[in-house]
Amino acid sequence: MTTTYRAIGNDDVEIAVSMMREFYAIDGYPIDELRSTQLFHAFIADESLGKSWFILSEDAIVGYVVLTFLFSFEFGGKIAFIDELYISAESRGKGIGTKTVDFIKDEAARLSVKMLYLEVEHHNHNAQKLYLAKGFETHNRKFMQYKIK
Repeated sequence: MTTTYRAIGNDDVEIAVSMMREFYAIDGYPIDELRSTQLFHAFIADESLGKSWFILSEDAIVGYVVLTFLFSFEFGGKIAFIDELYISAESRGKGIGTKTVDFIKDEAARLSVKMLYLEVEHHNHNAQKLYLAKGFETHNRKFMQYKIK
């Protein structure tokens, strides 16, 4: 089975947001599709924010992945966050996630990224196994957030 990747462009945003809706539904997260569409266009327009790709299996789009950039003095420069990684239900369990993590690690190295981060749901044991098998480690710091109003 051949897995390839194609950059998401402005003409692809509707497809990407429809997949985002499917992804968010897995855990019952709300999605504002208009806002997500606007954000995707802004993201694509500014390459300093990151990169996004469709995941293709045998030339059919089966998912997407979004890599966002940050800067860290601690890690010596550009770091990245795997913000979204979605593979359709019918395409899971076929090695596509493994290939996609390898692709992202290679792209990150090519883009001079010093560290990759991601977050995974506590209940998503399959994803946790994949990431651990691919060399990711559980971070020893507590992830905290503050939402700007």
